[in-house]
Amino acid sequence: MPDNQPDDDHLALHFSALVLDAHCDTLTVLGGQERELGARSARGHLDLPRLKQGGVRVQFFAAFIAPGFKWAPALRALELIDLYHRELKRNDALLLHVETAGDIERAAAAGKIAALLTVEGGEALAGALSVLRALYRLGVRGLTLTWNGRNELADGVGESGGGGGLTGFGKSVVREMNDLGMLVDVSHLSEPGFWDVLEVSGQPVIASHSNCRALCDHPRNLSDGQIRALSKKGGVLGITFVPEFLGGREASLGHVLNHIEHAVKVGGVDAVGLGSDFDGTDHLPRGLTDCAFYPEITRGLMERGYGEEPVRKILGGNFLRVLRQVLQ
Repeated sequence: MPDNQPDDDHLALHFSALVLDAHCDTLTVLGGQERELGARSARGHLDLPRLKQGGVRVQFFAAFIAPGFKWAPALRALELIDLYHRELKRNDALLLHVETAGDIERAAAAGKIAALLTVEGGEALAGALSVLRALYRLGVRGLTLTWNGRNELADGVGESGGGGGLTGFGKSVVREMNDLGMLVDVSHLSEPGFWDVLEVSGQPVIASHSNCRALCDHPRNLSDGQIRALSKKGGVLGITFVPEFLGGREASLGHVLNHIEHAVKVGGVDAVGLGSDFDGTDHLPRGLTDCAFYPEITRGLMERGYGEEPVRKILGGNFLRVLRQVLQ
């Protein structure tokens, strides 16, 4: 377990900061692993007791539309949204649902974890803006436009030849999300789609869980040019802990810190955050066994010379700035 001695400098900073994780797949695996969000488990990577231990104040929960549900994606989204709301009800003493940025402050004041619901995969819209608006009414505040394949909005990174950009419908979705006050997420999106989003969106956009292609040449990662453009737009890159996107199966906490440092160097300290992808990968870097180990990131940043203000921004302050601007 992580060293949680209260007199350590990194712990004093960590537990006073707003720590935000912009992506996990816990909703997808809870049922199959016979877990409940409120109970500590030896399985998986994330539950409320371990989030508390790791000092996480804001957790994004993704309703992931896996390829196996492509014939009924809207139904799958509703199933996972229903699970999310049932877990909220079971754990209302510990969780507060986020609809506006002010809810994050209310959660902090109440000593609760702020929970923000997203959908991963625009196929959940079934090609209709009315479904997007309905999901918003159900509490969804972010949408990852694609997974790795093609849907009605755009191509994902898995399409051959680099994929195409946003469709006409995809552009309409981005504009409608701007109007509603929803986070547009470009992780998993093809590079042409990425550039289209930055052109169409009137609000900052995020890459909730992606890394730096200059350090790990994987299509899921962003090039330096993309990182700079995301930063110029006021957006944030959430560094993810998936070893394949860090450099390989033997990745460690040091690799996570390397990607953070590179993103800061390229895009500036205001453009970098964290997006773990906990419960969305079978393997994790050495030193980051689960969400209870978040203080080790703060320790590592301080050991590399980062001061209090940059650390607070990376841990969650940058994503909070975007939430304050986008959520209505």
